[in-house]
Amino acid sequence: MIELKTSREISIMWEANQIVAEALEQLKLKCVVGTTTLELNEFAEQLARKTKVECAFKGYRGYSHGLCTSLNEVIVHGIPSSRALEEGDILSLDFGVLHKGYYGDAAVTIPIGEVNRKAQHLMKTTEECLSMAIDQMLPGHRISEVSLAIQQHAESHGFSVIRDFVGHGIGRQLHEDPQVPNYGVRGSGVRLKKGMVLAVEPMVSEGDWRVEVLPDGWTAVTRDRSRAAHFEHSVAITENGPFVLSRLA
Repeated sequence: MIELKTSREISIMWEANQIVAEALEQLKLKCVVGTTTLELNEFAEQLARKTKVECAFKGYRGYSHGLCTSLNEVIVHGIPSSRALEEGDILSLDFGVLHKGYYGDAAVTIPIGEVNRKAQHLMKTTEECLSMAIDQMLPGHRISEVSLAIQQHAESHGFSVIRDFVGHGIGRQLHEDPQVPNYGVRGSGVRLKKGMVLAVEPMVSEGDWRVEVLPDGWTAVTRDRSRAAHFEHSVAITENGPFVLSRLA
């Protein structure tokens, strides 16, 4: 069931997502060679406490931390650890909060030090996929138009879109209907309506799109161990077009 949000609810969700956006900006500054992903998690959880919000992911279906840290071939749901960041790594940070009963959720992929040209191209293309998807988030458009914007742009650059994980509705629940795949068939999917809020999250691989989940039950990696990038925004559908709630004001 798709929950349409009122303007008041969208205003609260904007507050939640601004907290997420500010946290990600501060976390970016900490992403340097030698920092561990566990240290990044501790910093994110500290920021949540300071702003009096709950970490959305901590305890969700048994997840152990407040931040997802996905390195290189890890697509999503990477668990923070004592592994230190190294020159040439790429790192996805996925963070969410619960604020006044509503969720915010966003993700970025960050280069650690100097990264090679292919990694730069992968990250740039994935971020462009997100921007192109958002441009399609208009009342009356179908979900497939959002999905195809991601797929076509990624594949035009020789990359693959991950098919096992999708974007989603968001609101009083972290994951709501509808699902927002990163690939699709034109003319399929529900039509977008004013009041929908969707977390759109392109996940793009340098190589194959197939996924393997490691024995910890969370860490999702590319089966061929090629690098992957992940960007995410929470976006409200309005009569005036998409309103990107997690874009820092």
